Amino acid sequence: MPRVRELEVFRLVLPYGRRPESILVKLTDYGGMTGWGEVVQPAELRPAQGTHTATAHGQDDMGAAEAADRDHVLGKTWATLEESLGPALLGVDWEHPDELGTVPGGTAVDLACWDLWARMQGVPLAHAIGGTRTSLMATVRLAAERSLEAMVARVNRHVCAGYAHVTLDVHPGWDVEPVRAVRQAYPALALAVDARGAYTDVSALEALASYDVTAIERPFGGPDTAPDLDMHAELQDRVTSLVAIEVHSVAALREAVAARAGGALLLRPSRFGALRAVRTAHDVAVAAGWDITAAGGRGTGLARAATVAVASLPGCTLPSDVTEPPRSAQIVTPPVGASGGVVAVPLTQPGLGHLVDEDRVRRLAGDSFRL
Repeated sequence: MPRVRELEVFRLVLPYGRRPESILVKLTDYGGMTGWGEVVQPAELRPAQGTHTATAHGQDDMGAAEAADRDHVLGKTWATLEESLGPALLGVDWEHPDELGTVPGGTAVDLACWDLWARMQGVPLAHAIGGTRTSLMATVRLAAERSLEAMVARVNRHVCAGYAHVTLDVHPGWDVEPVRAVRQAYPALALAVDARGAYTDVSALEALASYDVTAIERPFGGPDTAPDLDMHAELQDRVTSLVAIEVHSVAALREAVAARAGGALLLRPSRFGALRAVRTAHDVAVAAGWDITAAGGRGTGLARAATVAVASLPGCTLPSDVTEPPRSAQIVTPPVGASGGVVAVPLTQPGLGHLVDEDRVRRLAGDSFRL
């Protein structure tokens, strides 16, 4: 029976890209067993049309207002952890993470509880939540480039590295031409597109399906606004490609299923707040006959490890996005990522299946506290 005697919380500035931030939670029980969790600075606010500037790591440029919004999200989480986490967990007996209900701090604390519980049970987290896969096909997401030639060259690098699936970011003015260029260069490559909520017209996306695009992700609305279910449903009626919707609650998913607003779910575990809700969303999508792709995490590798565990669930039939953060920026061993376009699900170690470099965590931490 887990019983937390000590908890530590760290706020890190990460050494890659635009230096995103992350909060790590470490729980230690009375027997000395530990569990780790992570909440990552939101990276999926919708960019305005015409502002898609690719960085070295394929992420869109971020305005000052969006950066302030992201800082506010982490700041609010930090304050909640300082004020409420100790009373909620220290010295409290529980048999299973599901018993804890909604815990202060959301994703990071929920994951730490699951990691601790799975380690105490001696089982991998993937098996603990019902995962059945031993490996995953990975996709790599590629932002807009300066030219079609640069885009094709970038796709070539990933194909040569073993990737059999690529997801291209598209937006009005950068959609049909890059998809056509990549398809002409690689007729057999599995190809999806991510619109990131940039469209308001169904017809603008119909042409993409003719290039054998397997999925059109997040075409209308979201992730910072609610997706337009009617437009999703109309697009799915017009194309054979899967229309993949992203929602952040089971209730919103049920509404999307009832509206027939797609054929696939983009499942981002970090946005659901608890693995219990993630598993329920998986089950709802499977019951509706939808495919699922798991994505998200970034951060230090811990959140990515949780995404890998979720992607091992039987309904996650589409390639998963677990290519970030860079291996050199991670604080876990072995690092989370793809090799030859394939991601191994860690099954030989209990919990998340990765060792945490605590010395590096403390070096990167700009702030921390212990209770």
